[in-house]
Amino acid sequence: MLMGEYRHNLDSKSRLIVPSKLRDSLGDSFVVTRGLDECLFVYPPSEWERLEKKLQSLPLTKKDARAFARFFLSGAMESSLDNQGRLHIPPPLRQHASLEKQCVIVGVSTRLEIWSEEKWEVYMEESRQSLESFSENLLDLDL
Repeated sequence: MLMGEYRHNLDSKSRLIVPSKLRDSLGDSFVVTRGLDECLFVYPPSEWERLEKKLQSLPLTKKDARAFARFFLSGAMESSLDNQGRLHIPPPLRQHASLEKQCVIVGVSTRLEIWSEEKWEVYMEESRQSLESFSENLLDLDL
């Protein structure tokens, strides 16, 4: 399970250190793509395959389904870590997530999310304000 919150900086070559606690769960190669909420999603191979099958099963005749699949798949790239455990993030993905220097890597069960520190702080503050209503709705799901 991928979990935790880690802060690292992009270096001058757009590389980001992935914490050693998360590297084994990612495997030798993994997929990085545009995520929701203006972050990046990083999937281990098995989870990417599962998501890909779900995207393939979406009805081609539905405009929203095509747009959703296009959003995830057009931004996806297979990647791996270098010998120092760094992930290179190409310009289109950096731009999508507004990654400049300070980043937050978040483990979210089956995937990692990479956020700009600024956007993460805004998201967390907004989430704190809504936590009570989230909690009430999730209690109905026996969580």
